[in-house]
Amino acid sequence: MTAPHPRGDAPRNTPSADRAARRLGTLARKWGYLISTTAYLPHTPEEIERELAALTRRLFDAVVSDPPDLEAAAAAGGRLVELRCVGAESLRRTLDVLGKGLLREPELRRVGGLAERVVSVLGALSSGYGEMLREDIQRRQEGLSRALLKVEQETRQKHVITRAQFEEVFAGSASGVALTELDGRVLRANGALAKTLNRTPAEIAAMSLFDLIHPEDVEQLRESYRDLVAGRLHRLRAGRRLVGKDGEPMWATFAASVIRDAVGAPRQLLTIVDDDTEVSLLQRRLSHQALHDVLTGLPNRQFFSTRLETLLRDADPARGVTLFHLDLDGFSQINGGLGQELGDRVLRGVAAKLKTVFEPEKALVARLGGDEFGVLVQNTEDTPGVVTLVRRITHELAEPEYVDGRRGVAVSAAIGVVHRPPRDSTPAELLQASDLTLRRAQRTGNQWGLFDRELDRRDRHGFGLAASMAGAWENGEIEARYRVLVSATSGAAEAVEARLCWNHPAEGVLPHETCVRLAAETGLALPLGTWLLRTAAERLAAAGLGVPLVVELTAQQAADPELVGEIRRVLGDTGLAPDLLRPGFPAASLAAEAVEAADNFKVLGEIGVRAEIHGFAEVTCLTEFPAHAVRIAAHLAARRAHPLVAGPLAALVDAAHAAGASVSVAGVRTADEAAWWQDRGADLLSGPAFPELPGGLPGC
Repeated sequence: MTAPHPRGDAPRNTPSADRAARRLGTLARKWGYLISTTAYLPHTPEEIERELAALTRRLFDAVVSDPPDLEAAAAAGGRLVELRCVGAESLRRTLDVLGKGLLREPELRRVGGLAERVVSVLGALSSGYGEMLREDIQRRQEGLSRALLKVEQETRQKHVITRAQFEEVFAGSASGVALTELDGRVLRANGALAKTLNRTPAEIAAMSLFDLIHPEDVEQLRESYRDLVAGRLHRLRAGRRLVGKDGEPMWATFAASVIRDAVGAPRQLLTIVDDDTEVSLLQRRLSHQALHDVLTGLPNRQFFSTRLETLLRDADPARGVTLFHLDLDGFSQINGGLGQELGDRVLRGVAAKLKTVFEPEKALVARLGGDEFGVLVQNTEDTPGVVTLVRRITHELAEPEYVDGRRGVAVSAAIGVVHRPPRDSTPAELLQASDLTLRRAQRTGNQWGLFDRELDRRDRHGFGLAASMAGAWENGEIEARYRVLVSATSGAAEAVEARLCWNHPAEGVLPHETCVRLAAETGLALPLGTWLLRTAAERLAAAGLGVPLVVELTAQQAADPELVGEIRRVLGDTGLAPDLLRPGFPAASLAAEAVEAADNFKVLGEIGVRAEIHGFAEVTCLTEFPAHAVRIAAHLAARRAHPLVAGPLAALVDAAHAAGASVSVAGVRTADEAAWWQDRGADLLSGPAFPELPGGLPGC
């Protein structure tokens, strides 16, 4: 039997009931927001709000019922577990928000013994929550046990199969295979290796692997194996000379790996040996490709790669080789502006000039593709230094080539140089090193650059991060976080700014600036920036904080023809007021020749969105773009204490104020910095000095 409604038997469609329903809806939204911060919920915010609204209604009815409907309350607690609201703080926040909300509900104030009823209902909810959580954990444990048992069975089967497969590959492989101790003592050798060395497997098993290597190559191979066992090398692939029973040396490629035990400790070495003489190598490649570039007559990339390994082996061990990797500057302008026929003539001319430069040397000149060329020099005691050769290249290329007797066309090139690489370098490793060195020279604006192992490692690391960014975004490793913008005078929170944060499993937390840079390198700047804009707006609207949201746009976003339309959709979908969204345009994008960013800035102002200018370093942009706010450029802020910067900075702030714009500064780390900027008239500050965020938003 249900107790009378506290204000009579009013049906639920009365104004009083409608007001109660709205209050319960508000309570459900607050409940949903608080509980969503305690656990990952595999549902959309709309689904969570709908579910919790139903549970709030059920608990309201349970309190009103006479006696209180404890079974319904317990079922509501169980439903919370089913929704995966099982974070460490989920139940506590649930009880807190519901207890306060139900006790304050006007429709319940006349219910007798309201506090006792609410306590009973929430106690039943807790009981149902705990029981369902216990059952859920028990089911998961049982599933885990079954899975572990299945894995164990499958592992045993795979072990048997793997062993059989290894034996089949070992015995039937056309390549020579040797299983050795870590010190090189041979445990087993297959028939192919015995045939290559003109020995029996038993003879090889009585020897050390290093007894089969040419004496001049033994120590270098020993060092490589030590690096492999110590983990300094992940794999070993090297060209070395073998010595057969007749004493004749033969070139072979060694591919070695470490066999480790269950805990990862090295136990044995597995080495695969391939006969790799030049004739056999070229025969394999000639079967499926041509070896020379049709346009220039130079060896192509494939032939160049094939010869690299041989030339590395044959080079003087003391002097080694030098690889020059060239990329012509502005060749696309020649091709596009003067025609492909002229472009082809330029490429043939470059090929001829390179052959002229390196004619006195033992060198292989190749066209690697497009407007890229490679030159491998086998150094001798008479070979000029790297700087001299680079100067000869640039001087020769600078000589104009006359077309039709009228137009003189000259080119320049960026050059990446790898000088005396290790003899066991593979062609792929060597070409990658030269390519990274070339791109680094182009990025820094230098004519040429010399390979640097540490810079190479950093570049490879950066490229690896960039390549994995799309997958990380899809897997949820990249998320939206926030930082607060406070008043420079009062310290009160005036706005929040959305920032990207990458929770990388190996690198730790990668900040917004790194995410933006990597996104620009991989073509993700526009989609990721759009996602940040929408996600941050949805979160702020759900929090109901009523403070402006600043979102710094990338250059691609600023010039995106769809930017205004996307912002309109975000505002419409989230209900966020236009004056609460503050997109920050890079000052450089507004100063560029392209008009898209400028048009976007002005149209947003017309619809009530107060766009900002970030990277503010000079006042002329405010004459055309009357921004409501500007952000001081980071490079100026970092040098604020320099005598040549401090005065102009203060003048820049005054000029912005005169134009009617407020001034913000990012990256403020200390109270002293904050005081310095306050003295110079800055209005808003953000950075590590202000870690507190309003509304429980996650910080960055």
